[in-house]
Amino acid sequence: MDTPVLNLAGQLRLPTNALDYTILAIYFVVVLGIGFAARRSVKTSLDFFLSGRSLPAWITGLAFISANLAATEILGMAANSAQYGAYTVHWYWIGAIPAMVFLGLVMMPFYYGSKVRSVPEMLLLRFDKWAHLLSSALFAFAAILIAGVNLYALAIVVEALLGWPQWVAIVVAGAFVLGYITLGGLSSAIYNEVLQFFVILAALIPLVVLGLKKVGGWGGLTDKLTATHGENFTTAWGGTGIGSDNPLGANWLTIVLGLGFVLSFGYWTTNFAEVQRALSAKNLSAAQRTPLIAAFPKIFIVFLVMIPGLTAAALIPGFGTADSGYQYNDAIPYLMEQLLPNGVLGIAVTGLLAAFMAGMAANVSSFNTVFTNDIWARYVVRGREDGYYVRFGRLITVIGVAASVGTAFLASSFSNIMSYLQTLFSFFNVPMFVVFIVGMFWKRASAKSGFWGLLAGTVAAMVNYFWIYKQGIVDIPSDQGANFVSAIVGFVAGAVVMVVVSLFTAPKPAAELQGLVYGTRSPGMQEPPAAGDDAWYRRPALLGWGAIVLAAACYIPFSF
Repeated sequence: MDTPVLNLAGQLRLPTNALDYTILAIYFVVVLGIGFAARRSVKTSLDFFLSGRSLPAWITGLAFISANLAATEILGMAANSAQYGAYTVHWYWIGAIPAMVFLGLVMMPFYYGSKVRSVPEMLLLRFDKWAHLLSSALFAFAAILIAGVNLYALAIVVEALLGWPQWVAIVVAGAFVLGYITLGGLSSAIYNEVLQFFVILAALIPLVVLGLKKVGGWGGLTDKLTATHGENFTTAWGGTGIGSDNPLGANWLTIVLGLGFVLSFGYWTTNFAEVQRALSAKNLSAAQRTPLIAAFPKIFIVFLVMIPGLTAAALIPGFGTADSGYQYNDAIPYLMEQLLPNGVLGIAVTGLLAAFMAGMAANVSSFNTVFTNDIWARYVVRGREDGYYVRFGRLITVIGVAASVGTAFLASSFSNIMSYLQTLFSFFNVPMFVVFIVGMFWKRASAKSGFWGLLAGTVAAMVNYFWIYKQGIVDIPSDQGANFVSAIVGFVAGAVVMVVVSLFTAPKPAAELQGLVYGTRSPGMQEPPAAGDDAWYRRPALLGWGAIVLAAACYIPFSF
């Protein structure tokens, strides 16, 4: 299935003035100020890479969701909504919340209790150095690709909206991200992500309110879309029966298994760009609550990105097609150009740039941690003093940002950038998840099975996408549908290979599996709760089940 090159419509130039640029300048000054303030707390490599494991849960929780709420998500999910309709809610209520709860309640005790500095390091403890090295290399490569997506999308958006040349946008954004991460390490990234979370909300809320007013409220919006796109366009499950036709090109089984289980659990439980925020929390309870606190705003953020996409589809006949003059990625910029006055426009542009920077910073900070600790310090230069690895971490941050610039244009073949990201997740996160889940719940999984399961899952997902789907061997209606299938194929292939390899190789001794397999505990998993952590609103189980019930309840008005 061919997709046109990502390129926003030329008529989207924003009427910005001095007030808008003043708001933008103030934001950049604050960002660097946070970097300089955080620099004073960086004394060890643990400070630089994991904030000294000292941050409270509400800070890490907001940073957790902000790291995910990149501009690729904002533009991509708005594009999803303009293209597929209300099916976008699945990426949140079934494609995020259950996995975030699972991470907090089940996996964080293993991550935090084992005192690892990264997700790949868990594979070193549970399997062997080959699984660890392969997972580290795959993650580092994926992190650079995803950071490049943010840079490329930023350049395209800023060129269309503000008239800046692409290279100027890339250099400015990359320089500021590089500046505050090299200064203050993860602490600087996290505190900036908390700021960016509120700036992003300030940018999206006016778009939603003014957009709904433009189309006559929610009732007017659904009436227009039902008339032009059919009744299934504004429902979550309409037309998703097996063999039925719907805009998403997926049925309820591939949505539940491909997105709701494999893709979402693969992303949220093993993506170090997210998990790193929880590992920086001050204790185990705070680490568990980090994704659970983030789950509550995640439930409602879907409305802030879905409604602008639906509004654009309602206002422009054939939005996203060649005849309309707009692509699906134009939804947010189009509404900004049409609806926002100066001042508010400056906040919106700042919010969009903040989102790009949050997404890029999350991937760059996780990249420098994995490359420094899991590759360089483990296999290349071992046993040096702690200060050496802090200096190397700053150096590799510079290299990571430069590499992100080089990978940026790989995203250009996707009109819907969320499709590109989901493709990367099916290749890199899903195979890692199957290795984690089998290793965590099956003691018999051998040390060698981790490497071969990870390799088989990655190769199988790529073969399904590039050969079976792209070559038309099996007809799958959309990129997103193909991603769901690739995720399932990668998961099944990885699991089968792990089982087969484990049956023919020796398991690890039981003594080495303490705290690494479900049902066993390590000393770090038994730490007593800190004072005040026993309050009802701080109990991880209560927070987790509350998020599940609330997300399920949100489906009710979209199910008919």
